[in-house]
Amino acid sequence: MSAPQVPGIAVEFGPRGRLDRHSDLFAEASRVQGDAPRAIQLARRLDDVAFPGEGETLQLWGLLATLGSIDLTAARVAEAHLDARSILRQAGSAAGDGAWGVFAAEAADVRLDATAAGDGWRLSGTKPWCSLAGMLDSALITAHTPVGRRLFAVDLREDGVTVEPGAWFARGLSEVTSGPIHLEDVPATAVGDTGWYLTRSGFSWGGIGVAACWFGGAIGAARALLAQARIREPDQIALAHIGALDASIHANRVLLEHAATEVDAGRAEGEAGGILAARVRASIADLVEETILRTGHALGPAPLSFDDEHARRIADLQLYVRQHHAERDQASLGRAALAAGVTW
Repeated sequence: MSAPQVPGIAVEFGPRGRLDRHSDLFAEASRVQGDAPRAIQLARRLDDVAFPGEGETLQLWGLLATLGSIDLTAARVAEAHLDARSILRQAGSAAGDGAWGVFAAEAADVRLDATAAGDGWRLSGTKPWCSLAGMLDSALITAHTPVGRRLFAVDLREDGVTVEPGAWFARGLSEVTSGPIHLEDVPATAVGDTGWYLTRSGFSWGGIGVAACWFGGAIGAARALLAQARIREPDQIALAHIGALDASIHANRVLLEHAATEVDAGRAEGEAGGILAARVRASIADLVEETILRTGHALGPAPLSFDDEHARRIADLQLYVRQHHAERDQASLGRAALAAGVTW
C-alpha cells in the first residue's frame, strides 16, 4: 500500500504547519482502524516530532490533528506518548525507547504513595484511569510523597505492577482500555520536583495538544458531509450544515494557530498559558459537539449503522471529548478570567 499524498489528508495550518515529511505515518495511521496494538506500534515510531514551545508547536498540533482526522485511537495513543516525551524533555531526562503513557488522575477511594529508598523511590498503592497500562512499556505516574504530589517514571513491565482487568466497557475508544493498576514496591525515578508536573508551562500546552486531537476528529467526521455532497446534490439543509461547520472549523484552526504562536513566543507561561489552554479546549469541545449534532442531522442513521469507520469515529469522539468537563471547565475558565482582570 503506497503512502497517501498529504493534501486532502493532513490537517494543514499554513506554511508553518506543513506536514509533508510525516506522510508515511499517516499511511500507517490509516491502518490502525481502532486497533490498540497498531496504535502503539505507530507511537513507537514518533521519534522525529517537534516538541511544544521550541518553535514548531504548530507542526506538532498539526500532526496530532491529522492523526485524529484519520483514526482517534492512533491519535489518543500518540498524544499521550508524545506528551510523556515532552515532559521528560522539560525535566532534562531521557525518554528511552518504547511507548509511554501519562497516568495523573486521582480518585477519592484509592491512593498511590511514593517512599524514598536509597537513591531512588518505591511506589505502592493503586492508580486509577491508566490507559493501556498492560500494553505500554513505561509511564509517567503521579504519586503522593510526605510533602506533596510528585511525578515518577515507571517501567510498567516490573513484577510489582498489576493491571486490574475487566473495568472498561466503553463503546468509544473501545481498545484504549483504561482502569486501575496496583503497584507493590515498584522502583521509580523522580521526574521534576514536588508539584512540578502541574505547575510547569508544558502542562497547559499538553492540554491544547489533546484538543488538537479532538479538532482532527471533528474534521474527520465533518468530511462525511463533503463526501455525501460529491455523490448527491446537497439541499438547503445540507448546505446550511456544511456552511456552519466550515465557519466553526476555520475559527478553531485560526485559534490553534494563534495558540501555537503564543506558546513559541513565550507568552503562554503560567496563568496566561492556563487561560489560553482553557479557551482553546472549550472552543474545540464545542466544535466537536456541533459536528456530532450536525452530521447526525444531515446524514441520518445510515452511516452510523452501516459505515464502520464513521460510526467508530463518532463513538470515539463522544468519549474522547469528555476529557473536557463541560460546564465545570467553563466555570474554571470564568474564575481564572475574572482573577486575571480580563476585559472584553
